[in-house]
Amino acid sequence: MNDEIRGKVDELLKEKGLTRSDLARAAGKTPQAITRALNGGKDGGGQLPGIWAAIFDALDVKLTIERKDG
Repeated sequence: MNDEIRGKVDELLKEKGLTRSDLARAAGKTPQAITRALNGGKDGGGQLPGIWAAIFDALDVKLTIERKDG
């Protein structure tokens, strides 16, 4: 994941009045896993799998985030 997407997730949490722990419960993950994903640490948390990064780079595109309809 890139910083833009991690930042957008944090913005959405604030808009909805949710904590990372709330997100963890809703996603069925541990709070630690959510924190690692959103912090983008070197332990691999929040990193885009290498194959997808290569595909996106080859196509000169980036991953983005947007709200679902409805």
